[in-house]
This record gives sequence, structure tokens and C-alpha cells, in this order.
Amino acid sequence: MLLLSVSPQHHTLFSVPRVSSSSSLSSSSRLPLLPKLTSSIFSRSTARRFPCALTFASKVRSMAELVEDKEAGVAVVASGSGEGTEESKGLNRSHTFLDARTEEALLAGIREETEAGRLPPNVASGMEELYQNYRNAVFQSGNPRADEIILSNMTVALDRIFLDVEDPFVFEPHHKALREPFDYYMFGQNYIRPLVDFSNSYVGNISLFCDMEEKLQQGHNIVLISNHQTEADPAVIALLLESTNPLIAENMIYVAGDRVVTDPLCKPFSMGRNLLCVYSKKHMNDVPELAEMKRRANTRSLKEMALLLRAGSQIIWIAPSGGRDRPDPLTKEWHPAPFDASSVDNMRRLAEHSGVPGHIYPLTLMCHDIMPPPLQVEKEIGEKRLISFHGTGLSVAPEIKFHEIAGSYENPDEAKEAYTQAFYNSVVEQYYVLNSAIHGKQGLGASTPTVSLSQPWN
Repeated sequence: MLLLSVSPQHHTLFSVPRVSSSSSLSSSSRLPLLPKLTSSIFSRSTARRFPCALTFASKVRSMAELVEDKEAGVAVVASGSGEGTEESKGLNRSHTFLDARTEEALLAGIREETEAGRLPPNVASGMEELYQNYRNAVFQSGNPRADEIILSNMTVALDRIFLDVEDPFVFEPHHKALREPFDYYMFGQNYIRPLVDFSNSYVGNISLFCDMEEKLQQGHNIVLISNHQTEADPAVIALLLESTNPLIAENMIYVAGDRVVTDPLCKPFSMGRNLLCVYSKKHMNDVPELAEMKRRANTRSLKEMALLLRAGSQIIWIAPSGGRDRPDPLTKEWHPAPFDASSVDNMRRLAEHSGVPGHIYPLTLMCHDIMPPPLQVEKEIGEKRLISFHGTGLSVAPEIKFHEIAGSYENPDEAKEAYTQAFYNSVVEQYYVLNSAIHGKQGLGASTPTVSLSQPWN
């Protein structure tokens, strides 16, 4: 139920907009860009504070800030919870959920707000279902503090969902993660943390993430071509990288579909991520009279992406499958969904036309057990959220360069298809290594010459 990064149904990026430094982009040009990481986030002093090498000192420094939260899995909301925040002053809000001290009071609060007409029945039903499923999943972990974790995280989650129902948040084409006065990023991290079995989770080729960080420090752009499994993908990526590459974890930008910025149960989690918001091609004509508006919105988002890439030091995640992976209806086996060649090629051209060195890597995720999608693509907002405690996996392979593949083809379309297939093949190869480690119980022994597994949080 978490945010999801790429749209559960994003399909293609259409054409690449041409953006010059002198072009006037109306509303797009007025949106502030992320500061260049080379001069701020990824400064030399920062690089010294967060060395990529897994030295004892760096591990202690990174984990010191996380150990209490990781052990407890309790949502930390910075200054955003409690009395006196900007939100509580400005909205004269109800504390129905934040004041709940028991499960019974929390569930009673859902009913009370529904009966008072402040909570739509369908949202209320989803909130109660979410509570029950999250509760059961955290209990699966065997954490002795499960009761405390469940109540703490769900009071905040339900409060944030209710707040957005009262005063809906509207996402800009380029949305920056909201970190204050309420820290939505840490809220999402600590909500998903208790669902991850870190003892059965793995990262493939951690050294490549360190290489990416060095490139970002040099002003280069990184694009990650990835499969997409759950609404929790962004949190899983960040959780598996937070002890070694926290700057990548916190600053990654996700190409996000409209469903994760409109579904009331998703929105608070989406607000904690850096997003480039698009409308899914698959749902473009669900409401015909809105189709033109959606196309214009997508064009604005692409211009934002082009401007970000021109600034340099950006890391962008996109799933060119057009949606989440789903199990084979006959075998019930999970596989990465095929990639759309036009999406991959458009990302390549955006990166190449930015005027900044760019690098495109194949990234693989395995986390479908935590929050599997519906078996079929659904048009209606409000899918059922199944949740469980399970191991997860993340892996990256060396960048794939278009010119090294295209040289073997005279037909440009064939070159684009071959380039896309190279990414897909790499993602699949990494996927089966992670599958052997997690589901096959081979652990670190599942490593291969091309995919070296580790547990960097240990």
C-alpha cells in the first residue's frame, strides 16, 4: 500500500521534448529544480562523511542513526507529529487517530469518522483492511515489540490518510519528497521496515552502487531501468541501501503513475519520495474527456525530466514494463514483465541530449511477497492490499551502452529492440540469482561470477 514508484501502469514516455536554456516553459520553468548534487548533497565534504567502502567506521556512523528505528520499526515523524506543528495549527485537525492508545480505539476512530461523514465508506473500509493486514504481517516477523510497532505505525498512517481526505494534496509534475514539518520519507521507511526480513534479504553488486555515487559526485546522471513489483518498491530500495548509500536512497527520483498520487491509501507514502508524475498510457482514455489534459500533463513532466537531467547529478528510476510484475496465471511463477522498447529508447535519448554524461544501468527488484499486486490490472482505484513479512532483494549490473549494441544493426528499430532486450535479459539474470538466494534458501551461496550478493547492513 505504500507509494509506488513507477506507475502501476505507466507505459511509454512518448517523444523526447527539446529543451534549450533559453526556452520559456511557463509553469514548468517556474518549478524549482533539485540543487545539483555536486555542489550540495554530493559535495566533497559529504563524500568524505559517507565513504562507499564498507569500513568499520562508516558502518558504525551510518547505523548509529538507524539502529534504534531498525530494531523497533517504529515510525519516526520528526516534528510532524504532536502539538504545535504547522499542520495542526493551520487545519484545526482532529486527533482521532494520533490520540488512539489501543487497537480498539484506532478501529473505533475509523467508524466514528465515517459516521460523522468525514471519511468516505470506501476509504474507511480500505483503512481497516490495511490495519488488519499490516497487523498480521508484523506479527509474522516474531518481533517482541510487534504490538508497539503496529500501533505506532498505524496511528500515524491512518492519521496521514485521514488528513489527506480532509485536505487533499496535489502533486506537481516534479514532486520533491516532503521532509518537514512532517518527514514523509522516514514515515514510509519505518512503516515498511518491519515487513522486511533482513536476515533473508540481499543486495547484488553493491560496489556498483558505490560507482554510481562517484559518478553523481562528478555531475553525471544515472538512469536505472528496472522491473517493478510492488507499491513498496521505493521503500525497499532505500531500506536495502540506507546503511551504505543513504544519499542515493534518499535522492532517487521515481517516474510515478497517476494511481499512486491519487489513491488515498498510497498518497502519504508517495509524498515522501521524489517523483516525476505521469499518466499511464493504459489508462489514458479511461475518461475520454480527460485524455487531452493527461497528454499535456505528461508533456510537462517530460520537460521537467529534461531540465533535471540538464542540471546533472540526477538518479532516475523507471520501470519500462508499463506496470508491476505479476505471476504467470498457469505456473504461478513470478517473472519480470517485458520492457517496452519506446520507453527505454526515450530515456536513453533524454540522457544523451542533456549535455551531461549519462549512464544507464539494469536494476532488479524482488519484493513481491511483501505487498503483491492484484492478479489482474484494475481500472478502479482502491485495490486490496495484501501484506506479509518476507525477504527482499536488489541487484544492479554494469551499465549498458547503446553504441556497443547498435553497431551490429543497420535498422534503427532493430537496434532499439536489441538494446531493450539487453536490459531485460540482465534484469532476468539478476532476478533468478535473487530468487535462488531468497526463495531457494541458498543465501549468499547463490552468488554467481556476475552477481555478487551481500548483506551490507550486517
